[in-house]
Amino acid sequence: MIFSMTGYAAQEKSLDNATLILELRAVNSRYLDLHFKLDDNLRSLEPLMRELIGEQLSRGKIECKLNLMARTNTLQAAQIDPAMLQQLAAMQAAAQQHFPQSRELSVADILRWPGVLISEAGVESKLAEEVKAVLQEGLQALNASRAREGEKLKALILERLVQIERLVETVKPLLPTLTQEYQAKLEAKLNDSLKNLDPERLAQELVLFAQRIDVDEELSRLTAHISEVKRILNSDAPAGKRLDFLMQELNREANTLGSKSVAVETTKVSMELKVLIEQMREQIQNIE
Repeated sequence: MIFSMTGYAAQEKSLDNATLILELRAVNSRYLDLHFKLDDNLRSLEPLMRELIGEQLSRGKIECKLNLMARTNTLQAAQIDPAMLQQLAAMQAAAQQHFPQSRELSVADILRWPGVLISEAGVESKLAEEVKAVLQEGLQALNASRAREGEKLKALILERLVQIERLVETVKPLLPTLTQEYQAKLEAKLNDSLKNLDPERLAQELVLFAQRIDVDEELSRLTAHISEVKRILNSDAPAGKRLDFLMQELNREANTLGSKSVAVETTKVSMELKVLIEQMREQIQNIE
C-alpha cells in the first residue's frame, strides 16, 4: 500500500479527572523528523512517544501535540501516605526516648521525608499507558489518512504512466521510417556536396550514424522502468525513495531520446515524456 507523507489526525481520551487531547500533523520530509508540543507534566513521556511513532512511520515531518486538560483540581491535590506518617511518628517517638533534647520534625521535614508523599511512579505509569493508547489510536487514524492520500497519489502516477506508455507505443512504429527518411536526406546532401565521395565509405558512415541515432534501446528501458514503477506501487514496502530513483532513470532515457532525435515527432515525444515524468516526480515527493 502506498502511504502519503501528508496526513492529519486528532484524538481525545477521557481519564478519571482529565482528558488527553492529541493532534498529529504530517508533511513530507526526506527523513523522519519529529517535533513535540507537550504539556510540562507530559514531557517525561516524549521518549516513549518517539519510539511508538518511529515504529509506524519511516519518513515525514511529524508534529505531535498532546495536552492534558484537567476537569477538576484533584490532579493538583497532594497525596500523603498515611501509613508512612504513622511509621515516621513512631520513629520520631523512639528517637526522642534516646535523645529527649532533639527537635521535633517540622511539617516541611515530614513532607520532604522519602515515602511520605505517595510516589508518582504509579500515577505516571498509568498516565503513560493512557498516552500510549491514545497515541496508538492517533497513529492508526493518521495512517488511514495517509493511506487515503496515498491512493490518490498512486492513481495520479498510474494515469501518467498510461500516457507515457501511449507515447512510447506511438513513437516505436515511426522509428524505421524516420531513420530511413533522415538517411535519405543526409545522403542527398552529401552527394551534392561531395560528388567524388566513395559510395562504400558513405554507406559505412550512414550505418554508423544510424546506430548513434537509434533509440530503440531507450524505448525498451522506458518500458522496463514503467513496469518497475507499477510493481513498486503495488507492493507493501516503503516506496518513495525507490520511485524517486526510477524517476531519475526515466528522465535520463527521455533526455537521451531527445538528444538522439532526428525528427520533430521524436523531439515532441521527448518533451512530453519529460513533462509527465516531472509531474510524477512532484507527486512522489509526498510518498513515504
